[in-house]
Amino acid sequence: MSALLATCHCGAIEIAVDVAPTEVTECNCSLCRRYGVVWAYFEADQLTLPDATLTGTYAWNGRHVDFHRCRTCGCVTHWMPRADGRTRRGLNARLLPPEVMTAARLRHKDGAGSGDYLD
Repeated sequence: MSALLATCHCGAIEIAVDVAPTEVTECNCSLCRRYGVVWAYFEADQLTLPDATLTGTYAWNGRHVDFHRCRTCGCVTHWMPRADGRTRRGLNARLLPPEVMTAARLRHKDGAGSGDYLD
């Protein structure tokens, strides 16, 4: 199978993934609900990320992850952990072809409360 491409609106950012996600997550934390993203989680070696100069970052309260967005069109593209030992990454699944996200199971995470999945 060839790599799937997740692209921002203007096309400046392309993120290649080796495999389509079988599950995606909608988080209700204060940031994710405002971004309107649905996350697909991957290990670092499953993603080919863009050059860091193409994205701007935001870290809420200087905490655990950097949220990346396209410097041109502003689409939130992915998040990366700040701790070196963490290998999981989040990809905005809304940037994948629509049929890929539609085929995945949608989970709901209580990021604003318990941190548990609600389903």
